[in-house]
Amino acid sequence: MLRGLAQVLFQDRARAGAVLGLALLAADWRYGAYAVGGAALGTATAWLLGVARDRVRAGLEGFNSCLTALCCAVFLDAGRPATALLAAAGSVLATIVTAAVTRLLRVWNLPPLTVPFCLLAGALTLAAPAFRRIRPPGDGSAVLPRPATGPTALPPHDLWRAFFRNVSQVVFLDQWYAGALLLAGLFLASRTAGLAACSGSAAGLLTAWALGAPAARITDGTTGYNAVLVTLALHGGCLAATRATLAYALLGAATATTLTPAVAAVLAPSGGHVLTWPFVLTAGVFLAAARAFPRLTGERVANARP
Repeated sequence: MLRGLAQVLFQDRARAGAVLGLALLAADWRYGAYAVGGAALGTATAWLLGVARDRVRAGLEGFNSCLTALCCAVFLDAGRPATALLAAAGSVLATIVTAAVTRLLRVWNLPPLTVPFCLLAGALTLAAPAFRRIRPPGDGSAVLPRPATGPTALPPHDLWRAFFRNVSQVVFLDQWYAGALLLAGLFLASRTAGLAACSGSAAGLLTAWALGAPAARITDGTTGYNAVLVTLALHGGCLAATRATLAYALLGAATATTLTPAVAAVLAPSGGHVLTWPFVLTAGVFLAAARAFPRLTGERVANARP
């Protein structure tokens, strides 16, 4: 179960999952409960359905269900019983969707990444306004995309907060200290992973600033979290950690940062959330392309999620 939490950040160490759970609890105990419960339900469902033991033990059947349940807690009302039931159902369904996506992407030798989570969470949050018991609080109506407005200058105290929030927003948290805890967990699991996350956060932050993104969007971490995920995936997660893959990963991080507002614009008219779609699209393209570059892959893709 703890490895299921850790796999959100491409780690298979239980202690990294424990730190991630601690970061969620520090932000809101309900977020921690939903995430742990989602990982447990997804893992248990996979075990009951006879999924390969090595996948279950590595946490590969728990991270999409963890994110799906956490998404329900963050975007819907975590205190309502209907939300908890929806999160539980989504966590079970995540195992089935993961199996389907894995089989479909096997044709291109690509891992499922967070595609199952994006599909399920996207459907749940789009459908929620139609049901009174799970309707999200506040005005969840769709809006048309608007041009960026606001100052672009980043004062030093916002700069370091943005750096940590790029990490915390991977699990939908805007508390900078949650990002610091997640980085600590990454370094505890792997120094390479910790440095990759730091590099991805810096690349996302620099790209957004260079392109003139509003300072408020940079500071809250919503423009840079996909860059962190892409860097973790392409440098040590799905490709071996080498100098070549680090450069490749940083290019992917910049690409994901640029793609994030495009995905937001596409989903805005329907009231959808960006989730990790920029990461999925960028990492998928870069991983598919990597097969053509032996300097990146060598003889095989190292540590690829089956």
